Amino acid sequence: MLEWSEELTEYQELIRKFVTTELAPLREQLELGDLSPYGVMRRFYTSFGIGESAKERFEARQAGIPNSLPQRSAAETLIPMVEFSRFSPGIVTALGSSVSLTAGSILRNGTDEQKRRWAIDLLTLKTIGAWAITEPDSGSDAIGGMRSTAVADAEGWVLNGTKTFITNAPDADTIVFICKLNDGRPSRERQIMTFVLDKGMPGLVQGPPMRKMGLKSSPTGEISLNDVRVGSDRLLMHADKASGSKGTKATFATERASVVAMALGMIQQCLELSVEYASTRRQFGHSIGDFQLIQLKLAKMEVARLNVANLLFRYVELVDGGRRPTLAEASAMKLYAAQSTMEVALEAVQVFGGNGYMTENQVEQLCRDAKSLQIYGGTDEIQVTHVAKDLLGTMK
Repeated sequence: MLEWSEELTEYQELIRKFVTTELAPLREQLELGDLSPYGVMRRFYTSFGIGESAKERFEARQAGIPNSLPQRSAAETLIPMVEFSRFSPGIVTALGSSVSLTAGSILRNGTDEQKRRWAIDLLTLKTIGAWAITEPDSGSDAIGGMRSTAVADAEGWVLNGTKTFITNAPDADTIVFICKLNDGRPSRERQIMTFVLDKGMPGLVQGPPMRKMGLKSSPTGEISLNDVRVGSDRLLMHADKASGSKGTKATFATERASVVAMALGMIQQCLELSVEYASTRRQFGHSIGDFQLIQLKLAKMEVARLNVANLLFRYVELVDGGRRPTLAEASAMKLYAAQSTMEVALEAVQVFGGNGYMTENQVEQLCRDAKSLQIYGGTDEIQVTHVAKDLLGTMK
């Protein structure tokens, strides 16, 4: 695949029209934290019938009957990520965390009853989800350094622990909480446990939104559990260490691959804004686009756009062909896309000069947002490690 098909191009134009009319005018309010992102997300789902079609497909699968609605293709999922990221990568993060990570974990690992209980409302955005794995002392070593625990008792389980930097944490209705069985073994040898929690449970505290550098339209916060008692009906995955780790790594791979779509949208917007500015801004009696140093910056942005677009097309072909990328492949894609986005965003600010440093120009926001791609979902350094271990045959 070298470009979107005619049908997908038409779909992209519809998404872009929605983003331009419904999201772009709210960008500043979202950036200032004066507006929740969930309203825009729900209007998008309603306008394109995404929630209802997801519900219909789910119910048909559960009933074991044929469904006239085709499954959404990878491209149909990724194109909105690209277009939304042009103005608000934070909304993509909030939406992905709720649907792809939280609902996705339940759909992959839950019982039929658990799927009916939580997944439908998440898939339709009736409820908002948070996928809680990162802890204050275990950022990049999310699984190995995990301290959150589950202890069995006569009535079920007692959960304790603190999660931080969790997308949607302040507002989440449903939380997928990942911890380890406290059975006396060394922490790194313990089974991984996954539970589904609901807002308002005794002992569950969802902290206020954190102040952060970028992705300000995506609420991020802390979740603390103090002797939260749950029944086995909330146990989503009880597997040995290898199986539990495999499921979590599969989620990481999905999350990292989606960064490519976000990166493409941000790079496209930086490039378009820079070309427009270079064509109209005049210095020394010329438009700055006449100067070769500015031309070099624009050319490098275009090279990055082409390369990241090709990564996205390759990902679509893999998925449509029935194969998900391995964790190492997804890590390589994320590493390149994140670094390219950061480089492009910095160059865009430089093209704008002093104006690029001002918040009224969107390149300032995109530059702050770009940095997040090199950190969340695994830092650049972690991506390097995963790629290298795979090449050396030591990936576990």
